[in-house]
Amino acid sequence: MKTVSDFVLERLSQWGVRRVFGYPGDGINGLIGAFGRTQEPLEFVQVRHEESAAFMACAHAKFTGQVGMCMATSGPGAIHLLNGLYDAKLDHQPVVALVGQQARSALGGDYQQEVDLVSLFKDVAHDYVQMAATAGQARHVIDRAMRIAMERRAVTCVIFPNDVQDLPAVESPPREHGAVYTGIGVTSHAAVPNEAALRNAAEILNRGERVAMLVGAGALDAGAEVRQAAELLGAGVAKALLGKAAVPDDLPYVTGSIGLLGTQPSWDMMNECDTLLMVGTSFPYAEFLPEEGQARAVQIDRDGRKLSLRYPVELGLVGDSRLTLQALMPMLERKTARRWRERIEKQVARWRDTVRERAMVDARPLNPQRPFLELSQRLPEQCIVTCDSGSAANWYARDLDLREGMMGSLSGGLATMGCGVPYAVAAKLAYPERPVVALVGDGAMQMLGINELITISHRWKDWADPRLIVMVLNNGDLNLVTWEQRVMGGDPRFADSQWLPAFSYADYGRLLGLEGIRVENPQDVGPAWDRALAAARPVVLEMVTDPEMPPLPPHIPAKQVAAYVRALRKEDAAAGGAALRATIKQWWAG
Repeated sequence: MKTVSDFVLERLSQWGVRRVFGYPGDGINGLIGAFGRTQEPLEFVQVRHEESAAFMACAHAKFTGQVGMCMATSGPGAIHLLNGLYDAKLDHQPVVALVGQQARSALGGDYQQEVDLVSLFKDVAHDYVQMAATAGQARHVIDRAMRIAMERRAVTCVIFPNDVQDLPAVESPPREHGAVYTGIGVTSHAAVPNEAALRNAAEILNRGERVAMLVGAGALDAGAEVRQAAELLGAGVAKALLGKAAVPDDLPYVTGSIGLLGTQPSWDMMNECDTLLMVGTSFPYAEFLPEEGQARAVQIDRDGRKLSLRYPVELGLVGDSRLTLQALMPMLERKTARRWRERIEKQVARWRDTVRERAMVDARPLNPQRPFLELSQRLPEQCIVTCDSGSAANWYARDLDLREGMMGSLSGGLATMGCGVPYAVAAKLAYPERPVVALVGDGAMQMLGINELITISHRWKDWADPRLIVMVLNNGDLNLVTWEQRVMGGDPRFADSQWLPAFSYADYGRLLGLEGIRVENPQDVGPAWDRALAAARPVVLEMVTDPEMPPLPPHIPAKQVAAYVRALRKEDAAAGGAALRATIKQWWAG
């Protein structure tokens, strides 16, 4: 007998799903049983925690463009999914969560592990969350969850009570009043604005003398078009963090990241431009964009709700970034005056020297920028880089150059800790032939990362290319929060909250059968990367770094400088003095 669970897996396979990240439990026993007998090309990936399953589903969507799928049992398992699902929601990734529930007869009876799951998921999956109460619903709740996730680039959720999972499947409901018939057919979109709108946009851009471009995750598939537009407009290109891989970092007019984790050339360009073209970005920090009224602006986004959200734009174009730029390009006039472009390229060249000088500043024991600089020179072709939240994201944004064909991502909108290693696992499962590097702080490793090292140890022998390197910045400090406390609140480091328990990440990696490398000498950083990138198995690369090296933003308001000085005065002489000396060295190197 084919059950509802068998039918659900068959339907997911028909939608093109090939991988489901999850953790078992009695609330989904029917679905787990169906995995054990299915003949569909559908893999269940057991993770160490349901939060990791949701992170992996989000990363799968980011790196493949497909719908990510995660699964959890009722009650506690479902609750564990939430943080990873919010990561997907805030980064607009299509993810579907399958969740178990207690039997229908028990609902409302204060039963063990009974949680109001529809209410629980109503915010994170507000575009579609539904519980199947009968076998006949399975088809349309799965179809709608998949289609809405794809169309809205959103999180959706389907809840199956455990008794419904074992009911006889109803593949086609009876043709009667109340039945719903859904399908998997291809959807065609109108992805380009009309010609009049494009000509108006071109008129604005052609009139500009100092054009800046800002691209985000929505431009990841439009790299060639972004480059062509930048050449015609004589523009510099800044990148929101999720758009880091949209265009290569080594292009002379690419100013790099923008915002608190951004570069000086991006800051200067935004403050000096007279025209702004934003492509596929919802970068949140208005203080790093041109002052209101300074620049005429055009914005391209597939979601009209995102237009004029961060900066008042004169013309918004709703459409696919690549196709819209292709349609716009013939209407753009090549700018013959190139002084603006030349100025940007000189600023970028100076900044690249600054980045190198800052990374080579002495520290105790390692300058945390040094491992990123050394890796940047060694990144393998077609590699995938993941990064966790924290100070590691600063150095990823500024010190690491992604080249053509590489991919990279982190948690953008949510900026949650703990995603770096799960992202790397998902990337490796999707592309087992490509090298993957995860860049993670010790706080994120202790939170979730060390658990998923077990998953890596369990699965790596199946990969065509065994290279997966987890680089850990071990400074014993929840570093970015420490600096935020100092700069934003004027508070000294609070030892009880900020210092982390000592842990040997390299030794733990070796315990799991991985290669473990610990680096404490600056001269060993480059050779350690060479060894890790040549290893025949995954590597835990532990870099012991200086917690007092500041992640300086491109612009520091006087108010924050004053707060920082107040904070250091309150700290003990050794810590405050070390932080001040490191800050001065970084400033001088710039």
